[in-house]
Amino acid sequence: MTASLANHRLPQRQGPPPHHGAGAAVGPARADGAGTAALRLAPQAEGLLQIHTAPYRGSVATVFSQALRAAGLGSQVLVSQFLKGGAEQGVEGSLWLCGRLQWLRPATPHCLTGPASSDAEALEAVRQVWVYSRQRLEQGDLNLLVLDELGLAIELGYLAANEVTATLAQRPAHLDVIVTGPAMPPALMALADQVTHLRR
Repeated sequence: MTASLANHRLPQRQGPPPHHGAGAAVGPARADGAGTAALRLAPQAEGLLQIHTAPYRGSVATVFSQALRAAGLGSQVLVSQFLKGGAEQGVEGSLWLCGRLQWLRPATPHCLTGPASSDAEALEAVRQVWVYSRQRLEQGDLNLLVLDELGLAIELGYLAANEVTATLAQRPAHLDVIVTGPAMPPALMALADQVTHLRR
C-alpha cells in the first residue's frame, strides 16, 4: 500500500517533441468526416523531481505504468534501471516501447546486490547506464526520465552521490525526473520536489 501516491504530471509541449515526428491530431469532427485539428497542449512551466522510495526493491512498477502512459501520449521517455541485470542488455541492446520509451538496463548476467568493489565488470556496466542517462538528460530532448534504484546504486558504490546530485540539480527546466527504489541519500532527498514513501 502507499502512504501517498501522486499521479505523474505529464509533460506538455506545443507541437511534437524535438526531432520526433508529428504529435497527435484531435479536433472537432465535421459532418463529412474531413476535418481534423491538431491538439494544442499548453507548455509545462517547470518539471518536477519526484522520489518514490520504499524499504524493499521492486517499487518501480507503478512508475513504469505512468512512463508508458506518458510515451503513449507523445512524450519522450527514458527508463534506466541501474541494478536490474539479467538480460545482458546494455546501452546497445536497450528496448523501445510505444516508439518513444527507451528502456535501459546494465549489461550484466544477473541482478546486482553486492558492492561495486566485488565486480569490476558490473561496475563498468552500471557506469555506462549512468553516462548514457546523463547524456540524454543534458541533451534536453526528454520529457520524462525514470531512474530506478539510483539511491541503492550510490549506496553500493557504483555511482558517486555528488556527481548524481550535481547532474540532477542542473537538469533542463522542463524535464520531469522520477527516482525510485530504496536507500535514498539525504542529498538526493533534499533535491526532490515531491517524495512518496511506499509501504508493504
